[in-house]
Amino acid sequence: MDLKLSGRTALITGGSRGIGLGVAQGLAAEGCHLHLTARNAADLDAARGKILAAHKVNVTCHALDLGVSENARRLAQACRDVDILVNNAGAIPQGTLTGLDENTWRASWDLKVFGYINVTRDIYAAMCERKRGVIVNIIGGAGERPTAGYVAGSMANAGLMAFSRALGAESPNHGVRVVGLNPSATATDRGVTRWRNQAQKDLGDAERWRELTKGFPFGRPAEVKEVADVVVFLCSDRASYVSGTIISVDGGAAARK
Repeated sequence: MDLKLSGRTALITGGSRGIGLGVAQGLAAEGCHLHLTARNAADLDAARGKILAAHKVNVTCHALDLGVSENARRLAQACRDVDILVNNAGAIPQGTLTGLDENTWRASWDLKVFGYINVTRDIYAAMCERKRGVIVNIIGGAGERPTAGYVAGSMANAGLMAFSRALGAESPNHGVRVVGLNPSATATDRGVTRWRNQAQKDLGDAERWRELTKGFPFGRPAEVKEVADVVVFLCSDRASYVSGTIISVDGGAAARK
């Protein structure tokens, strides 16, 4: 299937590792030129090297902390002509209302919630002027199934789902599509490290980490490529009538009791 993405340009935040890198590799395979952002310059350089070794595209890196509002605005101005924006940067820690302090809570929202908002603002305006463009917000299933033990993440994800729906309902008036995507637990480097540490603690053997994921749909976590492939499709003209909705790539987890 020709996704008709060749020659387009995409900005991917949090693009050096995990789902962000998977999306970058998927878009590069379709011929997209890339702007990648992350806080760690070395991780960005490594990601750029992997992509250029496999694909003949342009890759520009921006080592920035998007939790700082000025950085987000500066990035958006530098990349306002992109055809595609994939918001992906940010991880919100686990914690209850009484167990998560205000500074940690605010810092995580500055990156994931306000980072998405601030990067989107100028790029969305430019897309509306050009009457074309796609924005995909990678969010997380806790917005659908909130829990007290992940209260900050549940609230942030629910807000970003509302953000995606509200903007994506208006955006077709300007020829632009906005979509949210909720991945479930995914076997990223960070996720596997967490499961390995838990397996070492609970089972005495880090190599037994997959035993901790047998309760997930299909008896395993999602693979990065399974999530990235859906994002790449949503960025393409093959998804040209999809806007203002949330796609769950979770094996049905959100509907389980």
